[in-house]
Amino acid sequence: MDKLPILISIPHGGQFIPDSMKDRIMLSSEDIFDDSDAFTRDIYDIGNHAEYVFKTDIARAVIDLNRSLDECPPNYPDGVIKSHTCYDKQIYIKGLAPDQHTIKKLIQSYYLPYHHNINKALAEKKIAFALDCHSMAAIGPLNAKDKGKKRPLICLGNAWGQTCSEWLINRISECFCTSFGFRSSDIVINKPFAGGYITQTYGKSPIPWIQVEISRELYLASKFFNRQTLQMKDANRLNELNQMFQAGLDLVFSDYTGFR
Repeated sequence: MDKLPILISIPHGGQFIPDSMKDRIMLSSEDIFDDSDAFTRDIYDIGNHAEYVFKTDIARAVIDLNRSLDECPPNYPDGVIKSHTCYDKQIYIKGLAPDQHTIKKLIQSYYLPYHHNINKALAEKKIAFALDCHSMAAIGPLNAKDKGKKRPLICLGNAWGQTCSEWLINRISECFCTSFGFRSSDIVINKPFAGGYITQTYGKSPIPWIQVEISRELYLASKFFNRQTLQMKDANRLNELNQMFQAGLDLVFSDYTGFR
């Protein structure tokens, strides 16, 4: 099949800590791993099969590309620059949180280029829809609204109908059910995630956007992943999920030419 007319955004897949930040941060390698959407670049990056794939190596604990620039410290502990991880671990050594000069440099180095690339791609009008791609804990963590609850294998979000049509999100859900071999109940729309900053900012402007969340149960379960080394036991598992993801997208376009 030809290159798919889609944009794939993977804003939380990195774990890189710049040298200028290492002496400030009190997180362990495990903390940084847990705060990231680990391995999502392996799962969602389908390379030249998509018109655009945007990803980053920067750790979300350093700067979050899926937040508004208005969400800055100290008023937003989970904003573009954070004080705590998503598991409520303190990020910075006391007294060493980034100052305004450091924040500005991080934004210029990582945040602005990422969003510039998205805006440039949207202006070229080569795509039918865009996906902002993430992973989620299998069980809602303690600081989540769904704490302690089992999550679906995939969650698709369109901000309750605001960022893409119901037809499109249901079409994608059906195709992923086929490609991943899931039951319809394994994929849920807008619960627990309806779409974050990227999806809500760019959705229907004029391109449809959908947030995709895949459960880490599918690749960080003990049969696939070594928690002690933070490495995959079964390296092929990520490739399998990547192929399933790509196959699902191929199905979306397989018998509907309106996107073209």
